[in-house]
Amino acid sequence: MITRRTLLGTAVAASASGLFAPRLRAAAPDTLRFASAAGGPRRLDPNQTTQGSDNWAVVQVFEYLARPPDGNFGVAPGDFEPWLAESWTISDDARTWVFTLRQGVQFHKGYGEMTSEDVARSFIRARDEGVNAANYSNLAEVIESGKYEVTIRLHNPDPMFLSSTVAARHVMVISKKAEAEMGEKFLTEAIGTGPYKLDRFDSEKGMFLSRHEDYWGEPAIITNVECLYIADTTARTLALISGDVDMAEGVRQPGWVPQIQNQKPDLLFDMTVPGSFNTLFFNLAKDPLQNIQVRKAIMHGINKQEIVDALQPMSRMVYTLNPPNYPTGFSLEELPEDLRYEYDPDEAKKMLADAGFPNGLTIPVNTSQREDYSTQHLIIQEQLRQIGINIDLTIMDHSAYHATNRQNLNTLNINSSSLPPVPLYVFNDYAVSTANMTDDGKGGANYSHYGVLMPGVDHLLAEMLQSTTFEDYVAKGREVELQIQRDLPMGGLPTLSYLVVRNPRIDLGYEVQGGYAYWRFCKAKIVA
Repeated sequence: MITRRTLLGTAVAASASGLFAPRLRAAAPDTLRFASAAGGPRRLDPNQTTQGSDNWAVVQVFEYLARPPDGNFGVAPGDFEPWLAESWTISDDARTWVFTLRQGVQFHKGYGEMTSEDVARSFIRARDEGVNAANYSNLAEVIESGKYEVTIRLHNPDPMFLSSTVAARHVMVISKKAEAEMGEKFLTEAIGTGPYKLDRFDSEKGMFLSRHEDYWGEPAIITNVECLYIADTTARTLALISGDVDMAEGVRQPGWVPQIQNQKPDLLFDMTVPGSFNTLFFNLAKDPLQNIQVRKAIMHGINKQEIVDALQPMSRMVYTLNPPNYPTGFSLEELPEDLRYEYDPDEAKKMLADAGFPNGLTIPVNTSQREDYSTQHLIIQEQLRQIGINIDLTIMDHSAYHATNRQNLNTLNINSSSLPPVPLYVFNDYAVSTANMTDDGKGGANYSHYGVLMPGVDHLLAEMLQSTTFEDYVAKGREVELQIQRDLPMGGLPTLSYLVVRNPRIDLGYEVQGGYAYWRFCKAKIVA
């Protein structure tokens, strides 16, 4: 049995030791201080950031042409509102998009008015030079069709272009002039149009921002924002409890939330739903995971509800690769019975016996020491032990864990990532054969080798790519979900919300419901 004692782990204990020594500060009257769980900032350029924590500053400094309302993802095209673009049109074949830009938008630090040159450059460099260029390969042409108009032509139709590309971080609008003048400095001192501008980039402490006084829209309410970096869980928790910071990245581990609530009951908890996808990849190159009876036995041996219960209030149930509230996700009732893989240890043992393992088997598995990964793997280890599968678990540094995954050394790899409700984005990351991860670390996140070591869903994805309406796109995407359930190269595990703990003196100005693992502060105000 999985006990509370097993799951609490060292982080909660370490945090608790620090909670009894609060060190109060005089809260800065007009500064919001946020602490993320990383060692220091790396980059500010939205097209070059690879560390999630940096995005907390990026999203204050840069803006999209169109965006969903604060606090959530946009799911359907109608969920997006004009931002740096005042309006747009779409061709009948969903291949040509024309954006009319807002006039009078000023870049930070005197870099002038935003025009189509800046927007075109922002999209082209995301396709040609960015750290996530593959996801922008559908951009055929980006044309400055007027000083305040940009025409974008796509190779293939994309009725979800606003969510798949326009509201993606790498095409946030930058100053072309500043990029050309600043060279390498642009990586850490990039110029945008957002409600906050960068004052100081400190590679050890964080990024320090102040209000952009020439902002085109409603000005930010709080004058200063400090995006700080405190990797140590105990130090970050103590900083929050003592009032040194107003908001801090939480720890996604059983027991951490109630522990913090007990120590300071007035703290507020903001969580994205669904948050991170947690996907269990079966490495089809490793014995005996080529046997689908073994893969089915493992899925029947995993009690997802137990994982959800252990990781409350952050965890939500999922039945397919995409969660139920995403366009192609399924509820349990919508799935055929043979594709539900409900918890059934007796059925799991029978399948193992049928597969030639009546006495069980041992599978070596690597996991990360990061709490959200190790907790899930430890729970699954205990659950599979009850059906005769011994998970020989090696816990390692988070970077080393991902390195072994990229070297094809893992067997039952869990990958955790906050992904948008854009099904093709997810499928192209995890399931298409061209995303196959190779032994030399190249390729994408298809850790199963699906579509390479067994037939996959490439043909369905090609058909999905030709959809010209949202409805057709979703219908084809749901076919992909079902085929993945049949083939079972990977399985969805419960999602896990990204968690931020907030001092009640800060009112964000909106409710956080979903979205990426970062959100804007321009509507925030100090209420106490």
